[in-house]
Amino acid sequence: MSLAIMFSVLLGLLVFGVPIAYAIGSSGIVYMLLTQPSFLMSLPQRIWSGTNSFIIIAMPLFMITGELMNHSGLTKRLINFALLLVRPFKGGLAEVNIVASMIFGGITGSSVADTSAIGSILIPDMIKKGYSREFSTGVTVASSTMGMIIPPSIPMLMYSMVSGASVGKLFLAGVIPGLLVGITQLVYTYIISKKRHYPQEKGMLPLKETLSIAKDGSLAVLMPLIIIVSVSAGIATASESAGIALLYAMLLGFFVYKELKVKAVIQSLKKTAVMTSSIMIIGGFTMIFTWVLAIEQVPAAIASFLLDSNIPFWLILLLLDLLILFLGTFLDVVPCILLIAPILLPVMRTLGMEELQFGIIMIVGLAIGLVTPPVGMCLNVGSKISGLSILEIFKDSLPFLVCNVLVLLLVTFVPSVSLLLPSLI
Repeated sequence: MSLAIMFSVLLGLLVFGVPIAYAIGSSGIVYMLLTQPSFLMSLPQRIWSGTNSFIIIAMPLFMITGELMNHSGLTKRLINFALLLVRPFKGGLAEVNIVASMIFGGITGSSVADTSAIGSILIPDMIKKGYSREFSTGVTVASSTMGMIIPPSIPMLMYSMVSGASVGKLFLAGVIPGLLVGITQLVYTYIISKKRHYPQEKGMLPLKETLSIAKDGSLAVLMPLIIIVSVSAGIATASESAGIALLYAMLLGFFVYKELKVKAVIQSLKKTAVMTSSIMIIGGFTMIFTWVLAIEQVPAAIASFLLDSNIPFWLILLLLDLLILFLGTFLDVVPCILLIAPILLPVMRTLGMEELQFGIIMIVGLAIGLVTPPVGMCLNVGSKISGLSILEIFKDSLPFLVCNVLVLLLVTFVPSVSLLLPSLI
């Protein structure tokens, strides 16, 4: 009964628009008051344990790295580099949009940052070149979902903190799914561009300009490679690799690109502090919620029910995907991971799924939620840039999201898609 009241309080507070951190914390406190008020004595310790993690040090470092690279003029350089790669193909700037998101996602680890940085440049440019405003914004928000799948990834760090999974292996597990999302979206863009006669970038660039663009782009692409190799090879921890990435970003910004200013560094520090604080508050209060679930043995009860019901494993996997997609529609990525991973991960382990595969299923599925109403963080950013409503954008992003769903099903039912690289290295 107390557990039911706790979930009812959580749902009610979320419906009334209470910030999720306080909704989670309040529901846990209500449970303690109803069952054992003496548990309140351990409340500060539980909140502290939710934030006291060595892995979490990497989060602000990756965030500020992305901010500094953006202030260094990286976005325009990446777009030029992507344009160089896809110049021969039909689709022009739409193809550029997707390729730039693949690379940008490997630097910032944030889909929302991807939409903001790339969309602010490419959406106006695409409209000038003859693309519809809806299509330009739709492809931007949909392609940005790769930002949290291709490593490094902030959600992967949070999942590692909750599950204990290796950060290096998670980074490797996200490479193939992230690339598959990009490739399938590129194929769809090529087909739709031929059908709608979207313009193709023609003509050859001068050799000197080509080499300059290739150099700038290669230096940016090198960053995610440094992170993945250093973590997966055991050269550095996730936090240490984030520090290396930050140093690399500052060297590029100050001494190579020469566009990074001290004022921009201070702004980036402030923005990172705010974002990190909000995530840590959610993590601290979520620990109360997961502690209650452990006391009530909720994961064990769910696993026992599924095993006793003789439900086919393929149906359980399908229901898992649907649940993640549903929750991702109403909750942001990090709170969703912190809430449902402690409940469902033990269940799926009991049923024989590896924690790496489960983590990638969650991340690929929740990335889709960034582009689905009513919450859709990327949709809202795209709406501010383009001036369109989120429903207008969603309509044109939907075909691209079908590509994401296909990859989600592939990751769910073919474990080797996510487990191949971690097993090889």
